[in-house]
Amino acid sequence: MLQAILKYCWQRLTRREAVPAPALPASKSISNRALILNALAAKKRKLRNLSEADDTRVLRRALASASDTIDIGAAGTAMRFLTAYFAMTPGTRTLTGTARMKQRPIGILVDALRELGADIAYVEEEGFPPLRIAGRRLHGGTLRLPANVSSQYISALLMIAPHVEGALKLELEGEVMSRPYIDMTRRMVEEWQVGLPTPYCVEADWSAASYWYELVALSPCADFRLRLRGLRQNSLQGDSRVSAFFLPLGVETEYTDDGVLLSKGKVAAGALHLDLSGQPDLAQTLVVTCALMAHPFRLGGLQSLRIKETDRVAALARELSKLGVSLRVEHTAEEGLVLSGDGKSPTVPAAPVPISTYDDHRMAMSFAPAAVLFPGLTIEHPEVVTKSYPNFWREFSRILPMAKHG
Repeated sequence: MLQAILKYCWQRLTRREAVPAPALPASKSISNRALILNALAAKKRKLRNLSEADDTRVLRRALASASDTIDIGAAGTAMRFLTAYFAMTPGTRTLTGTARMKQRPIGILVDALRELGADIAYVEEEGFPPLRIAGRRLHGGTLRLPANVSSQYISALLMIAPHVEGALKLELEGEVMSRPYIDMTRRMVEEWQVGLPTPYCVEADWSAASYWYELVALSPCADFRLRLRGLRQNSLQGDSRVSAFFLPLGVETEYTDDGVLLSKGKVAAGALHLDLSGQPDLAQTLVVTCALMAHPFRLGGLQSLRIKETDRVAALARELSKLGVSLRVEHTAEEGLVLSGDGKSPTVPAAPVPISTYDDHRMAMSFAPAAVLFPGLTIEHPEVVTKSYPNFWREFSRILPMAKHG
């Protein structure tokens, strides 16, 4: 009897260890905030497991640069965070980026910083980068901002708040968008204010995990499982909600000591209804998953999708049409910008389908799992994934055959 029990336990142990485990990147959202907070702090902390994504490397390089001109490329987070950081640190710098970055508005943040005494001038078009910033001591006060602006504007102000003269109070008017990112910033600011010079370890990225959730959902293998290490149930990241969002799509999450174990479960009947105002970066993954599963969906709270790396609404609609899927776009007073699908089956293309990525890392990664259903699918400019997940294709090419055949 004992021998049988030991044999069973050994089989369970080896079976668990045999589950494929793609490596996840560290959270770039946490990494970028940690870098700014550490740069502002009097007592520096050792930062461990920083993201290797382009956005984080750009920010690290900018913080270490002595140049008068800082080019952050396509890194939107770096543009917002550095605008506030440079506004209150010595020196005069020009902050610029790609052609697309010069089309992304930043006027609300600049106006707020000017109210605090910042010396910021527009180099080209009013309200848009590039910016010429002369650092100086900023004062506190009360700032009133529309609550539906980019959470990165608010986070940028929250991070410098402890370092201005006097108290800085932010009043947000209306419904707050992307609240989890603001909550993340507040919790990290509070931790840095404690002043303990202990090492800070960045957790794995839940946004990156979403593409593996999608692959499990689309896999035709009923026993396909994946292990994702480094993810925390009690996470700072709002995108940790991906585990709940994918449950109705047939992906079950088991939390373990070192991360999560994903497995196939039952797909819920009826349309998937979600408010993604707090998790807009999951929109592309969920839209593509539902469309390819022929699962009806209605996703609201997506106003910010048009001002990301590309107009993600238009990009999704255009690329899904190549697979015979129609995406419905509407605006409502209650739900904001809504994307929905009727659950009609996608069309198997007669010829290989190239998916355009529009310089958007999330377009590339959200369509990649479609390869499990459409072998002829290709991703144009696959290198865009380096913005957030440099090793994605290496991991994906290793895991895809298992998702196809078990």
